[in-house]
Amino acid sequence: MNQTTQEPAVRTVVKPHMSASPHLRNRLTTGKVMGQVLLSLLPAAVVGVVVNGFHAFLVIAVCMLSAVAAETLFCLAVRRPNTAKDGSAAVTGLLLALCLPASVPLYVPVLGGVFAILVVKCLFGGLGKNFMNPALAARCFLLISFGSVMTRFTVDGVSCATPLADLTAGRSVDILSAFLGVSNDVIGGSVAGMLVGGIYLWLVGGITLHIPLSVLVSFTVFVGLFGGHGFDPAYLAAHLCSGGIVMGAVFMATDPVTSPTNAFGHLIYGTIIGVLSGIFRVYGSATDSVSYAIITANLLVPVIDEFGIPLPYGLRSGAQEGKKPGPVVPKEAVILGVITLVAGICLSGVYAVTKEPIARQQLAASLASYQEVCPGADKIAYDEKLSAAVEALDGKVYGSDFGKAYINEAVVGTAGGEVVGYVVSVTSGDGVEGDITLSVGLSADGTVTGIAFTELNETPGMGSLCGEPAFKDQFLGVKTDWFVLSGSGTVVEGTDEATGTADSAQSIPITTVSTAAIDGVTGATKSSRAVVNAINAALDFFRSYQKGGM
Repeated sequence: MNQTTQEPAVRTVVKPHMSASPHLRNRLTTGKVMGQVLLSLLPAAVVGVVVNGFHAFLVIAVCMLSAVAAETLFCLAVRRPNTAKDGSAAVTGLLLALCLPASVPLYVPVLGGVFAILVVKCLFGGLGKNFMNPALAARCFLLISFGSVMTRFTVDGVSCATPLADLTAGRSVDILSAFLGVSNDVIGGSVAGMLVGGIYLWLVGGITLHIPLSVLVSFTVFVGLFGGHGFDPAYLAAHLCSGGIVMGAVFMATDPVTSPTNAFGHLIYGTIIGVLSGIFRVYGSATDSVSYAIITANLLVPVIDEFGIPLPYGLRSGAQEGKKPGPVVPKEAVILGVITLVAGICLSGVYAVTKEPIARQQLAASLASYQEVCPGADKIAYDEKLSAAVEALDGKVYGSDFGKAYINEAVVGTAGGEVVGYVVSVTSGDGVEGDITLSVGLSADGTVTGIAFTELNETPGMGSLCGEPAFKDQFLGVKTDWFVLSGSGTVVEGTDEATGTADSAQSIPITTVSTAAIDGVTGATKSSRAVVNAINAALDFFRSYQKGGM
């Protein structure tokens, strides 16, 4: 009898494809979403180009092209479909460009775009898998690697301080100019443009208001509580319109990939960013650290999601017995949180311990520089009338003929109880590499007795030579109403006479009766002019004080 052997049927098991959260379902495609984001960034970009000129347009174009090219080449190298077509790389490039000063060399946006796409995005798996915002990570990379060019801001080719730098230094800020973005800042510095774009993005459903509002409200409350000016509306408005807080709140923090996935998580996440931004703004040494606040909060998103998302019944052990399932925090998140907390406590402790000694050292350094420029004095002291005259200036730019010059303070030098001279500390915001601060010593009759720099970060071998005796000793022993940089030209107000080129001419009031020519440092005309303007501001302040016109 024949036996038939029947083979068992082969069953094909199809394993479900699992991917990391969030799992969002919507008719919108990635390309459409990115197109909306590009449109929302257009107002701020247009303002940035109009205000800063053609070089700003080149920075934007180069940054976007480098980001798209980096993703395209990476996809070709690893034989993946070209994901640059979805527009996400272009958005990253534009966001990064709007965070850059308009005057940066073009190699900076190229490196930034490549770093954002290749290192932060592609090497972690591509769109949806990066753990922090690529544009902000690239900006932080550029700030660390190219600090000088990343903090250099110019208007019409002249180096200037940003509104936030003025605010940090205690100077007044033109809130309207900062809001509109017509003052010197990053390319995307127009708060008005950012708000217009943010409203558009909200109307089309690209973002919700939870994150932007929680960031801005918590930041404003923190600055009001700890900024030293209370809830003064002008002071708070100046902080909101300066720096990158609005850009960060509206466009960076709302990145769906690196932000929480529910409304409650959005509020917690936004509050963390706002508070961290306030801490960095009020107590930090960097001018603006919103970028660092956001990428720090990006690292906390897994923990926020773990606690903020409702978990299905039965997902956790013990749920079957009727116990309420609780969130399980990843071990790595706990370790990272502990390290961050310990580091923050240590840094805060170091700051608290060293704050007063540093302040004493700075005061001692200032007094030492004052003593140096007032050699006939055996004692340097503050005078109530002089201090009141400085305070009356309210931290504003001094006059209209000295560029961005600010009078910091003025002291009296005495010997045997008799006044032998004065010292005026003045800062010029027109330096190529930032502020230039110097102490100007003057005798009772207005003769310059000394020049000492307390802040000079100009280009080594060029602008830094302004601190050398060959340049600064030209002022010593000179009694004049006005110093003029040789070759820069002079214009006497009220007359039609002028010498030199019009774009570099110095304006001298018609009441001036004497001038003294100063040879500038070769190749450092801007730095030389900044120093001359600062000294002229000190002379004018001294004359006004002597005449009782302060």
